Amino acid sequence: MEVINTFITWMFKKRIGQIERFKTYPVNVQQEILIDLVKTAKGTEFGKKYGFSDITSYADFANQVPVHDYEQMKPYIEKTMKGEQNVIWPSSIIWFSKSSGTTDSRSKFIPVSQEALEDCHMKGGKDMLSLYINNYPTTKIFTGKALSIGGSNQVNPLDCNKNSQYGDISAVIIQNLPLWAQFSRTPSLATALMSGWEEKIEKMAREVLEENVTSIAGVPTWTFVLLQRILEISGSKSILEVWPNLEVFFHGAVAFSPYRKLFGDLIPSSEMHYMETYNASEGFFGIQDQKDSEDLLLMLDYGIYYEFIPMEEWTKEHPQVVSLEEVALNHNYALLISTNAGLWRYKIGDTVRFTSLHPFRFRISGRTKHFINAFGEEVIVENAEKAIEMACEATKASIKNFTAAPVYFDKEGNKGAHEWVIEFKSKPVDEELFIQKLDESLREVNSDYDAKRNKDMALIKPRVHFAPQGLFEKWMKSKGKLGGQNKVPRLSNDRQYMDEILKLM
Repeated sequence: MEVINTFITWMFKKRIGQIERFKTYPVNVQQEILIDLVKTAKGTEFGKKYGFSDITSYADFANQVPVHDYEQMKPYIEKTMKGEQNVIWPSSIIWFSKSSGTTDSRSKFIPVSQEALEDCHMKGGKDMLSLYINNYPTTKIFTGKALSIGGSNQVNPLDCNKNSQYGDISAVIIQNLPLWAQFSRTPSLATALMSGWEEKIEKMAREVLEENVTSIAGVPTWTFVLLQRILEISGSKSILEVWPNLEVFFHGAVAFSPYRKLFGDLIPSSEMHYMETYNASEGFFGIQDQKDSEDLLLMLDYGIYYEFIPMEEWTKEHPQVVSLEEVALNHNYALLISTNAGLWRYKIGDTVRFTSLHPFRFRISGRTKHFINAFGEEVIVENAEKAIEMACEATKASIKNFTAAPVYFDKEGNKGAHEWVIEFKSKPVDEELFIQKLDESLREVNSDYDAKRNKDMALIKPRVHFAPQGLFEKWMKSKGKLGGQNKVPRLSNDRQYMDEILKLM
């Protein structure tokens, strides 16, 4: 295994030179990608509609192609899901990544072309390893197995020929990994792609218990649940008693800071490394490339062209858009992407803040709207307002204001939850029924929340505080934000506002 480890680490180190090129010439690399994307897609339905054949520069592209959100891309995506090809991208698209929905859609379905799979998602996974090896050249990561916690996939029911599938992006990637990668990972493919999370966690825990796991990749939420179950089964006090050679956790999807201490308790070692990645359904965007910084390097040669919408422009129908060379430090920008899977000037809803311009490094700053995504549930304000409306209708209630925030896992093993403070104009006739309906309605309008709530695996029933009259007014006044256009934040991904409000109760 030592010989194999040495050979594989040597192979991955060869990529560092190419990464250095786009770090040195970022604008040139991005311009090359834009022209290549437009040239490749000029014969598609979308390309013909927006005159791709006439585009020779970024200025042409920005003038001819409007900014799109999911609802505007949805008709093209649905055509592709029904089996039509050459709609948004010329190569055949048979995979779709399913993620949490927008205002009008319970779930989004993002096209994943073969180019996006190989030149973006899988290339990102390889670069994650390349950068890790570059930082830790004495690594023994390839002497054991990589534990990966993926989602599930299913046949696309819209395709009458049943030639396409959709699922979590992790499931799409796992299903398409090359043989060498399949051989080096655990658990088995059948277990990794199971859909029932309760059964899946149990089977995974027992299957990987005897493996020599040297690395883990996954979302902190489910990884924490799995590691806790492994400790329960094994009777061990720490994960290092189970896997003494474990050296790194590659994580993404949700903020890691609330989980850092929990993982430190599970894996009590100063030699344990944590490396963040930014891999979304729409593409692989960033990797933590430095040992002493949590900033993410923007990956510029993955077949994705980046644009940015300044914070003050987010809500405008025709926002001002800036290119990579125009961004400034420490400003919040909404991410706009054009990809080798046929997304064009597409708003993914994430926001970033650049911490370096030479090279381009950034941190994920949130979403363009208030949200809760502490466990991968991606609950947005529209979801919350719809669920409140449905719960009020069922209990003859009406509200004045509300806010919600996450309750994180703790080291005693308590599950996560959402905590709500709601001030009513007319209180519900049955408070317990209101809580039940709120939970059920949120599960109905948001598929990711529903998955996390399934059998209380990651999230338990919401905690709801029925606030006294005037509470939010009192809080806003204490913040100096009473009146005008100041609003109570509906959702927050941390507990700052929640804890302040609860103190006033």
